[in-house]
Amino acid sequence: MSSARPAVSAPPPRPADLVEAAGRARPVALAGERLLPVLPALRSLLPEGGLRRGSVVAVAGSTSLVLALMAGASAAGSWCAAVAVGRPSLHPEAAVEHGVALGRFPLVSAYAGTGPGGWSWVVAALLDAVDVVAAWPPGHLPPADARRLVARARDRGAVLVVAERNASSVPERNAGSVPERSGWTEAVDVRLTVVASEWEGIGHGHGRLRARRVEVAATGRGAASRERRAVLWLPAHGGGVAAEPTTPAAARRQAG
Repeated sequence: MSSARPAVSAPPPRPADLVEAAGRARPVALAGERLLPVLPALRSLLPEGGLRRGSVVAVAGSTSLVLALMAGASAAGSWCAAVAVGRPSLHPEAAVEHGVALGRFPLVSAYAGTGPGGWSWVVAALLDAVDVVAAWPPGHLPPADARRLVARARDRGAVLVVAERNASSVPERNAGSVPERSGWTEAVDVRLTVVASEWEGIGHGHGRLRARRVEVAATGRGAASRERRAVLWLPAHGGGVAAEPTTPAAARRQAG
């Protein structure tokens, strides 16, 4: 089994830096598109087959799934960003492995406070600047801050991806860790949860982890209220994300 790589940390952002980022990134955003694309393997989990601008999506139990969710928009030219308290909760190399373009993907660390440079302030500034913001909330996020961020995403036509951790989640290799619990209290439009996970590649006490088979459940409100499920390889053999072929019997079960 390979050892985990050290996380890459970044200094807390200065307000002027994020204001400058907003001016650079927003003109290249795909503002005319109501939906941002996702990878083909993820389309069946989302009610409209993509990320709807102005929406909030929660991802529980998988940093890799957070990265995969942004990869389609990133490949299409969108700017994406990730924000965490203390240090980014993922590795740049992991982002590349999942298809995220690092040249349009700032990893930002923030203070737990709410003032300039604090987590809520940083997330709000990035929602002004980029198309998709993945954010790991602090453990004690004021509900009013969460409500303001939901409104900011809706007003700016950005997508906020809230990274959560559920009690049954399985630690991931090399993708970084997420907080033990999320301080996010607001309702979300779609919630993606890894409900089962199994790595391949380990033999009888030897070998390397090479691919992971996960089952993802999607719930939400409105068009997303009907539960959807998909089995993915995340990462797949050789990297990236792939959907497991669906048998006719499995398709009938999901349709029922």
